[in-house]
Amino acid sequence: MKRRLLRVSLIAGLFLGVVGLALAWPLAARGWEWTGVSWHHPWALLLLLVVPVVLWRGTVGEDSRTPRLRVGTVLPLAAGPKGVRAWLRDLPGAMRAAAIGFAAVALAGPMSYSRPDTSDEKGIDIVVVLDLSGSMKAVMDAPVGSVPSRTQTGLRPTRLDVAKEVIRDFVSRRKTDRIGVVVFGKAAYVLSPPTLDYHLLDTLVSKMSLELIDNTATAIGDAVGTAVARLRRSEARSKAVVLLTDGDNNSGSISPDYAAHLAKVVGCRVYTIQIGNGDDVEVQDGIDYHGQPRYVRVRYPVNPELLGKIAADTGGEAYVATDAKSLSESMHDVLNHLEKTRFEASLASFEDLFPFVLLPAVLLIAFDALIRAWLLRRFP
Repeated sequence: MKRRLLRVSLIAGLFLGVVGLALAWPLAARGWEWTGVSWHHPWALLLLLVVPVVLWRGTVGEDSRTPRLRVGTVLPLAAGPKGVRAWLRDLPGAMRAAAIGFAAVALAGPMSYSRPDTSDEKGIDIVVVLDLSGSMKAVMDAPVGSVPSRTQTGLRPTRLDVAKEVIRDFVSRRKTDRIGVVVFGKAAYVLSPPTLDYHLLDTLVSKMSLELIDNTATAIGDAVGTAVARLRRSEARSKAVVLLTDGDNNSGSISPDYAAHLAKVVGCRVYTIQIGNGDDVEVQDGIDYHGQPRYVRVRYPVNPELLGKIAADTGGEAYVATDAKSLSESMHDVLNHLEKTRFEASLASFEDLFPFVLLPAVLLIAFDALIRAWLLRRFP
């Protein structure tokens, strides 16, 4: 009985020692984070019930499976195994049981939720309003290669092509500004509410085309009113609508003057950018007999007085852009007139911790096999 108790105590000590050594790295790497982990698959922790069974079969239970030879005297046993190897015969079983336990914890998917880091950020709420009326198909000068979609097809860039690239560049340069997009033709539509998801905005803007909505008219009042509606609940100190259009208001149910009044009510400034100056412009008119695009000259009316009045009534600025460079400069100059607001941004991070317990499990299995084959000379 005394030898049996000594054996059980030795097995328990070996098992706890192995577990303690295996826990050294996970605890040193993540410390107290282990006390607040959550689990992807908590049911996997039921495998921990197998650990005592594996421990018993790898130690005491293995004795019953060991071949025995009956001898008439015990004197030959004096030359049998003794010393360190005899004391460590239960170590592989302890390591295997501990490895099963660590593997079960890894399979459960421990996940650490770090406390959100709160930081002060500065940002502006902006809604970009883009004209998608038919006049936006007019040709607009742009540097070679600045509009890849047109450069690849050999066509000259249109006002819409240039406006899309300028908006995408404008979005890519922002850090903490919430940006939304409204498009309009005969009616106005919200393409995206103000958001910090710049990748989504870039994707949506890149796919805009004149066929997206009815482009037979220009509803400037509806467009501004729709943009203002998206900003009415904004808590930002600076709220702005950037209107890009190349025409005059000739449709819609809201007049531009009333839309400007709504903007003043919610404290929103409207910055207007007139694309073109009303001169004759070239518009693609099919393909000639040689397969080359054919262009004709057309004049589209503009109303700089209306755009200037909308900007002045709301405390904004009015710009005129005749090429890609001036359009980009106008967009970025808007930010110089806006006072940024400060808001709290909370960043929370999640980390999967299973590698910290899976690696000890793999190492324990490897050492189990190594000790059996090298030190104790038995395998498996």
